[in-house]
Amino acid sequence: MEPPFPGMDPYLERASLWPDVHVGLITAMRDALQPQIAPAYVAQITPYVALEQIDIAVPRRAIVPDIGLYEREFPRGASLAATIEAPSLTGTAQLAIPTRYARIEIRAVNNETLVTAIQLLSPVNKRAGAKGVDAYEKKRRELFTAGVHLLEIDLLRGGKRPQLASSTQLPAAPYFVFLSRAEHWPDINIWACTFERPLPTVPVPLRRPDPDAALPLNQIVHQVYRNARYDLQIDYCAAPPPPDLAAPDADWLAARLRACGRRPDASESV
Repeated sequence: MEPPFPGMDPYLERASLWPDVHVGLITAMRDALQPQIAPAYVAQITPYVALEQIDIAVPRRAIVPDIGLYEREFPRGASLAATIEAPSLTGTAQLAIPTRYARIEIRAVNNETLVTAIQLLSPVNKRAGAKGVDAYEKKRRELFTAGVHLLEIDLLRGGKRPQLASSTQLPAAPYFVFLSRAEHWPDINIWACTFERPLPTVPVPLRRPDPDAALPLNQIVHQVYRNARYDLQIDYCAAPPPPDLAAPDADWLAARLRACGRRPDASESV
């Protein structure tokens, strides 16, 4: 089934779904670039592992407890000293799951020099802390100082955006693409992406004087959505995953889903 939105689908950001989305997008991006840059360059997928906080259903297997409760017989007339109270609510714990992600590295075929790095941001890249944002910013600086082009694709609303100068004020948009050309750094080209419009086709710079390759983000996202049948895995009657949408965006998404037949009208749900 076709994606319900003209651009990015915020339901793809669900923590348990995003690792699969990430793998699909990285693979499709590599496949879209390869015929454009060969034979002088090759696009390689470089994997890495991050610990992600993901809600996981309780596994159906034996679990060895830290505390064991054993039944014993009490003498006649004995009673418990306290009355056990029922819990006020139940919840699901978050587990830190080792999750495989990947980036794309475009290298020159003749000497394997890294020319361009393409980073599809994952939650760990945007999470505060030494192993999150701090580690990612260190990697960014290494690429900048090495004269490598860096294309950053941020299709996650939550977390911290890639670091920019204080003079750069980003507009209120859910998604962004950042392009740092080695010869123009520290200047960065920025694409702000809204729900109402398709994602842009962005340039992927190579070595001079070779022309840029084109990365059709919207075509890739929609292709991955169809191939993976995410329509069967998403409950569009529920709210999108956090963070909460601004009221205008929430209203627009709800109206769009009703128009596409993915969510019933209020009159139908009564």
